Amino acid sequence: IPSEDLKAIKVADSDQLRVGDFVVAIGNPFGLSQTVTSGIVSALGRSGLGIEGYENFIQTDASINPGNSGGPLVNLRGELVGINTAILAPGGGNVGIGFAIPSNMAGAIQRQIVEHGSVHRGTFGMALQDIDRDLADALNLPVGSRGAVVTGVDVASAAADAGLRAGDLVVALNGRAVSGAADLTTQLALLRVGANVEVEVVRQGQRLILTAAIADPYAGYVDAKQLTTLLDGARLGSVVDESHLGTNSGIGVGPVRQDSPAWQRGLREGDVIFEVNQERVTTLRQLREVADQRITQLKLRRGNRLLTMVTR
Repeated sequence: IPSEDLKAIKVADSDQLRVGDFVVAIGNPFGLSQTVTSGIVSALGRSGLGIEGYENFIQTDASINPGNSGGPLVNLRGELVGINTAILAPGGGNVGIGFAIPSNMAGAIQRQIVEHGSVHRGTFGMALQDIDRDLADALNLPVGSRGAVVTGVDVASAAADAGLRAGDLVVALNGRAVSGAADLTTQLALLRVGANVEVEVVRQGQRLILTAAIADPYAGYVDAKQLTTLLDGARLGSVVDESHLGTNSGIGVGPVRQDSPAWQRGLREGDVIFEVNQERVTTLRQLREVADQRITQLKLRRGNRLLTMVTR
């Protein structure tokens, strides 16, 4: 195809999709290049699949198979509405249950990667729960209420600054309706650090509009090279870590530059350091004193695991 005939695909507003809309999946299933399959939008806002940490998938019965991942899902006007991502295939083949990342979600991620080189997620500081009948009755919510119920608010968080309280029902974020806890979590995760948010809640039968800004989860963290050049490339901060291990003070690890000294010693974003050279550390000052000349061992929590990193 002559280069002058190639044009960038137009990106549609995926929020305008409706169940029943016709869509076309394009890709290379099983290495069969330029394959096109058609179907409809079977459902929107699918989550809880365990495929990704933040899920808000378009479900479609357009045939998606291995090799389709990363290909476009387009509407009948040829506009991009999603990125083909995964299928449910109990027998190993397509059964008409495929999933695509909405174009709006992909666009938000793309903008952050172009600007920062990675996705910088902020924090809002609240725990959420879906509505069930018992919870709706306990909170005196109208029958058929949709949204996410706030079950807890962190002290000194953006949510606390906004005035959110446990028991509030969040029904919209920045004017976009909230269908449940997973939907709200995903919407918040796509907002940039410092972005202003308008939260619409129902509290004791009254609708309120609350405003706040997405907080930087690493505010107060410092470049590790200020403490020791041995961990250059990471951002570190004193934290109180709450996990299955209990509540423990430690050193939180923020973004880590790939191939930096910190990366080569095994540190990754989200780690919490408890020991350096077999000595307990709870403050940055302690870390600087212990790691001044050498680092032979790091003991840290990563997810649900307690790891010991040994370096020579």
